[in-house]
Amino acid sequence: MREKKEPGRTVGLSKRALVASKLITLAAGVTATCAIMAAPVPVQVFATSAGPVEITPIYHASAMIRAGGDTIYIDPAAPANISGLQPASLILITDIHPDHLDKSYISALSNQKTDIIAPAAVQATETAAKALGNGESLQWHNWKITAVPMYNIAHSLPNGMLAHTKGRGNGYVLSYGGKNFYFAGDTEGTPEMRALKNIDVAFIPMNLPYTMSPVEAADAVKAFKPKIVYPYHYHGQNLQEFADALKGTGIEVRILDWYSNIAPGAQPMQGPPPHMP
Repeated sequence: MREKKEPGRTVGLSKRALVASKLITLAAGVTATCAIMAAPVPVQVFATSAGPVEITPIYHASAMIRAGGDTIYIDPAAPANISGLQPASLILITDIHPDHLDKSYISALSNQKTDIIAPAAVQATETAAKALGNGESLQWHNWKITAVPMYNIAHSLPNGMLAHTKGRGNGYVLSYGGKNFYFAGDTEGTPEMRALKNIDVAFIPMNLPYTMSPVEAADAVKAFKPKIVYPYHYHGQNLQEFADALKGTGIEVRILDWYSNIAPGAQPMQGPPPHMP
């Protein structure tokens, strides 16, 4: 029987049937609907000449991208809730740290058809990955994927070492249907970032001492002028400082909650994630 809705109540199904229907929906867990429901932040949709690109924050530095029938994950890692998400067509990993490289999450989202692209330092652990070095590009389906260096310049750990050394990790520019999407990874505002051109959408980190401050992040963004910028990988930072520093530049700042989608029973991130050089 088709369900009919009236203001304030539902007509056409008994309460018992409604409860049963909801339980069946929750139990399915593998449908496209559940794939969207698993990440509570609203999907961000971008029009391109090849069709829409849908980007959904998952947690911290993790995101899901859907376009052209493919599902791409960037840095899937604990404590994100990935229950019910569709298997990956492609997984991109940026670095060796556990908030980016989580073998159990990679395994949970993979099947026999999943491709993995990562820096060589990640390939040493995730041997199924295809290595892509800084500055290199490849074509994957309808995507051009370019690895951008990500590293620290000025900020160091308390022991004086850099959390991210040049040449080890990748940010990525993902080009599809005439649009360019940049996921910066763990980085400061490097010369390579500041030299980027024609970026439509950028995802920029900010958390000291591992990346940069909100004001430093804004200064780097001003240099390459993306049309739209999202802060991500920002736990504990004042995002309003970032937004205020970009006022009047013509760059649209979009702030989303990247920390609400926690796996059942997992502990939310309490402080900056552990980073070892």
